Amino acid sequence: MSSIREQKAHQTLDQSSMPNFNSSWVNYKGAWFTTLFIILLLKTLFSVIPFISAEASWTLTNLTFNIGQYIMFHWVQGIPFENHQGAYDGLTLWEQIDGGVQFTATRKFFTAVPIALFLLSTHYTHYNLVLLVINFAPLMLVLVAKLPVMHRVRVFGINKIDHVVD
Repeated sequence: MSSIREQKAHQTLDQSSMPNFNSSWVNYKGAWFTTLFIILLLKTLFSVIPFISAEASWTLTNLTFNIGQYIMFHWVQGIPFENHQGAYDGLTLWEQIDGGVQFTATRKFFTAVPIALFLLSTHYTHYNLVLLVINFAPLMLVLVAKLPVMHRVRVFGINKIDHVVD
């Protein structure tokens, strides 16, 4: 049985042995454009549904995007490829981006997008207090998960993989 320090050293060596294709795609400007396109597509989709007001379509766009981003970036762990032999097990996509380095251009972009969407949603819902709260809750969920202090933190052990060394 090896010590925790040795396991962490092996995990670091495994992670640096080859590029992480699971997280490298987010650095491309095409991924950034696609993110904005998805927001536009969601807004259009919710706008064409009969009996949904403009205010509701902005709120639904904000909710859908933030919940989707939370699941994609902060809930799902590991990578779908078998070539890293478990080096990224227990790490979310957000923790894998740029090798965990904080405040890179990519991380700033993916932090700014939910904030901008919240501001747009709030403006187009005419600062309605109920809709403000509904739009603010998923924003906080996503933003708190992106904070550097939350790196590799599992609140109350939720979504923690037991066999992974932190």
